[in-house]
Amino acid sequence: MTPVAAPPDTLAERVLAGDTRAVARAISRLEDGDAADGAGAALIGAIFGRTGRAFLVGVTGVPGGGKSTLVDQLIATIRGAGLTVAVLAVDPTSPFTGGAVLGDRVRMGRHSGDRGVFVRSMATRGHLGGVARATGDAALVLDAAGFDVVLIETVGVGQDEVDVARTADATVVVLVPGTGDDVQAMKAGIMEIADVFVANKADREGIDRLVQSVEGALSLQPAPAGAWTPPVLKTEATTGRGIEELWATLLRFRDRPGAAGDERRRLRYRERVRRLAGDVLLARLERTLPPQVFEQAIDDVAGRRLDPYAAAHALVARATAAPGAA
Repeated sequence: MTPVAAPPDTLAERVLAGDTRAVARAISRLEDGDAADGAGAALIGAIFGRTGRAFLVGVTGVPGGGKSTLVDQLIATIRGAGLTVAVLAVDPTSPFTGGAVLGDRVRMGRHSGDRGVFVRSMATRGHLGGVARATGDAALVLDAAGFDVVLIETVGVGQDEVDVARTADATVVVLVPGTGDDVQAMKAGIMEIADVFVANKADREGIDRLVQSVEGALSLQPAPAGAWTPPVLKTEATTGRGIEELWATLLRFRDRPGAAGDERRRLRYRERVRRLAGDVLLARLERTLPPQVFEQAIDDVAGRRLDPYAAAHALVARATAAPGAA
């Protein structure tokens, strides 16, 4: 008799086996802990070697631009191509429960019976930048679980809330006519993060003016020869018009020749390692130094006996010199 293999017995193993319940639990663990949390760090360490295969697509833009409907249509298109897809829908935080306010799973309910689709709402929990603090790690979990595409829908951003570009392989910026988007799009932050512009609600008056405004702004930004120039596509998310073209454009961006994608991924991880290093250092400070040391530093700054930089340097020096700090 052939022995039956034992089922995976750790959370990381179940994630790697594609267990969606384990995926949901892993994301919850990452949301509930901080970046330096031992359990979360251990989980990422156990799965990281099996990541890097999924195509991460960020979908951002001003609130009310139809991002959720666009993502819903993208899900259908991606599934029609035979690929599995996961969605991280980042919503504002409820002041009462701390959870996601809008709950995009409701709006994407038609895919609830499809085992090739996973949708998770994440609350920002006060984190700025249009995404939740744990979004990057959650995307790694979905990647490790074997999803082909991970769509990251932001809460709706302004010109300085562009963290999704540090998380995704490709970033779609959704604009709509009649809301001042022709001006908003020209702001440097939005122009720099977009790999594809989508002029949604193309049946509205002013759509051509919006497209011309964005294309005109792009023409003022010289790019190296052979570099990708973000196209401006018209869509009607409610009807599905233009969604196939959007997906085809994203695939062309992903598969473009050269090492541009690898360099972008390297820059992304450089930023992430820098941030995590700061989080780890702060956790070490809090673990190593008694609370009264922090309070004394704050009192010294408040009393103008120390400036904030000097106080920070003194805390770091004291923590790194403490026994067991290494």
